[in-house]
Amino acid sequence: MARRGAGTPFLLRLSLLLLLRPGGEWGPCRSRTLGCASVAVGSPTVPLGSAVTASCTIQSELCRGLERGKVRITWMLDNEPMAGSQRQGPGGTEVSNLTLPRFNRTQAKLWCWVEWNGTKQRVGVAEIRAGYPPAKPFNLSCVLTLSDYGLTCQWQQGADSHLPTSVALKCAGDPRGHPSRCRRSRAQAVTGCTPQGDRSHCTVPRRLLQLYRQMEIWVSATNALGTAESEHLYIDPMDVAKLDPPALQSIQSIPFQTDCIALAWEVARSNAFMELQCELRYRAAEDPAWALVTDIVGQAGTTQHCGFLFGTRYHFQMRCRRSSARGYWSEWSPGRNFTTHEKAPTGKLDAWWSARPAGASGRLEVQLRWKAPRRQEANGRVLGYRVTLSPRRRGRDTPTVCNTTHIQCNFSVPAGTRRVYLSAYNAAGESAATEVILLERKGQPLARLWAVPGGERSLWVRWEAPPAPVAAYILEWQRVSSERGRCSACWQMERDGAATTALIQDGIEPFQRYNISVYPLYKDAIGVPVHTAAYSKQKAPSYAPKLHLKSISKSDAELCWDPVPVEMQNGFITSYTIFWANSTTEVSSATVNPSLSSFVIRELKPSTLYKVHIMASTAAGSTNGTSLTLVTMVLDDIEIQFLFLTLALIFVLLILLLICFQKNGRVKKQFWPSVPDPANSSLGKWVPPFLQEHLQVPGAREPGLATISTVTVLERAAWGKEPAAEPAGPFPAMAQPYVQQEGPGRPGHGWAAAEPRRGPGGSGETVQYARVVGDGYKGQQHAPPRLHLRSSSSQPLLPQPSPSPSPKPYQNLWFHRAAPDGCPGDGGCPEELLATFPLLQGLRIGGAEELQDCRAF
Repeated sequence: MARRGAGTPFLLRLSLLLLLRPGGEWGPCRSRTLGCASVAVGSPTVPLGSAVTASCTIQSELCRGLERGKVRITWMLDNEPMAGSQRQGPGGTEVSNLTLPRFNRTQAKLWCWVEWNGTKQRVGVAEIRAGYPPAKPFNLSCVLTLSDYGLTCQWQQGADSHLPTSVALKCAGDPRGHPSRCRRSRAQAVTGCTPQGDRSHCTVPRRLLQLYRQMEIWVSATNALGTAESEHLYIDPMDVAKLDPPALQSIQSIPFQTDCIALAWEVARSNAFMELQCELRYRAAEDPAWALVTDIVGQAGTTQHCGFLFGTRYHFQMRCRRSSARGYWSEWSPGRNFTTHEKAPTGKLDAWWSARPAGASGRLEVQLRWKAPRRQEANGRVLGYRVTLSPRRRGRDTPTVCNTTHIQCNFSVPAGTRRVYLSAYNAAGESAATEVILLERKGQPLARLWAVPGGERSLWVRWEAPPAPVAAYILEWQRVSSERGRCSACWQMERDGAATTALIQDGIEPFQRYNISVYPLYKDAIGVPVHTAAYSKQKAPSYAPKLHLKSISKSDAELCWDPVPVEMQNGFITSYTIFWANSTTEVSSATVNPSLSSFVIRELKPSTLYKVHIMASTAAGSTNGTSLTLVTMVLDDIEIQFLFLTLALIFVLLILLLICFQKNGRVKKQFWPSVPDPANSSLGKWVPPFLQEHLQVPGAREPGLATISTVTVLERAAWGKEPAAEPAGPFPAMAQPYVQQEGPGRPGHGWAAAEPRRGPGGSGETVQYARVVGDGYKGQQHAPPRLHLRSSSSQPLLPQPSPSPSPKPYQNLWFHRAAPDGCPGDGGCPEELLATFPLLQGLRIGGAEELQDCRAF
């Protein structure tokens, strides 16, 4: 029982699904319902944006398994739930009503759902479409094709109605005519044709048409919301017939030497019995537009027309239509070419010249340029040009200086030539000669000249006329380029002397500079030219110049650059702008005149890195150049030069001081006094003659330093003292030394004998010493006398015994000056003393002649 109770809800759901399964009866008006449910809508097609009403009715007794009072009806518009109102209807039915106040979908499905015991099932649906009434067709036109006599009409559809629409082309007989000929009256209109798919044209067959009669034709468009018709056409189908094109038979010039032609044609067979109106058109290869000849009437035949150029190739075409109606023209016939006959050139040639003397030959070099004759004056293909010194006359040949196929010629003429004659010739003859007068360029110039763009490939040149009357003007222009060249075609003549403007187009290109010159032509002279420059169109330069560093200091930097080539300027350079910035992003700029090619940046910081770039500008834009990196200096050049100059001056002064010290003995002795070296004096090498045989003195045999161990002083008897007794022995007794003593009157002068001194042991041995004292050299300051001691004893000079060793040889000792007895006389050191004492003469050294004083102690 438990299992059975548990399976009851499942069985009930299954039975409900089987009862409410789709497949019941579908109601009319696109409503699909089950046997126990029905869905109804007010209208399955409604205007877009209008209200829609719908109802869903459930009959519970027909839907077995649904308990009364427990049925819940819901709505879904496509997949969007909608809220409706539910009530009980008569006969135990459940009714739900739904109102959509604004239906904004062009197509949708409205579903009715039944909910029972938590299960939903669709029981009915209705399709709803919304749109607009059909739009009115317009621009209806029809053409009758004579090949099959079908009437093809086309039109334009109106706005989309979003609803299925049927379109038909209808025709009917004109009610004012014979409607029975259109098989039905207007009330019983015949559908002419129905377009296929979405096309907006169709063809009414010949059997439904009435030719040469008025018919009423219109387009009808119908959908569920209404019907719309185009404007009605009342036409005779033959009035809209498009004829087949005619065929051109022949073209020829008549008569000869005129500008007229005769043209013959014939019509197509389908148009053989119609009165036609035709048109002829033609043009030369150089003409941009066609010339049209109208009102050619007739079925077939010939026509004549004049005004053609001689020696010119033309292309001809022809078309026709019915003359009694203003219908459609036929297509243009296949083209036919014809070249008119030639005639000798006419008119004068525009010529311009320049001349210069040909050295010392007495001739004149002339460059003559001219314009080719205009087409209406050439009268055919020009074969060449001839330049002569006199006009051609019948029956006489004239000297020809130039015969060429070009439009310029260089030749030489005698210096006095003032006129040459220019002519052109073709196969039919030669033109009349154009006189070219070689005038001097000394006339008045224009008052003012300027040029403005006339387009991307043209320039308007304007000027103010000079006071004198002008016969014509010559305009010359040349493209400015780095490579100089001359263009013979870059000129033109304005024959109107009253003109003040001219348009030049030959060879003009945008973004290129042109130099323009204008010469006024007077009756007897050519005016001095006036020049100007212009661009037909400008833009930013192709690139900016490259910066170069010319010089730099700690606060200034001089930059230079090469000007942009004129071909790359693309306009007039209005300015250069220099930008510079350091590492702290302090950006500065300066504007430079375009005529300059260098600039000095001032007030820079020392030892700082800067980045610099240049911008070139025209009236139409600017272009930046590459960046240049520079670093300012720590010191200026002047400061560096001053520093080097200071160091060099100090160095030179030092060198001069050293040289001065080296060369000037007096200055040198102030810093480095000169002390005589007794070891290298003559005293160290002197030995008395009587001892030379017994003593072996090393210094007497070989040069070098020698040590003097004994100085013997010879006594002179003239001094007033008897010589002491000589001791016995192989050698004579040694004389006592004489010592010069300082006297009271003249200190430092005088001589005295040295007293014997006892030895350390108290013996009476005589110790002999020799002391030579000399004043300073000339130029030195007087200082205490310096004493040079020589001794033959090994005893020390100190009076008391001392454990110290004996003094070194030649040791200098300084003593305080005593007051010895003065030398007799005031002569100081007489010359006889030096002659008497050989020892003193041996002490002479370089500069001894300047010795003022000498002393011996």
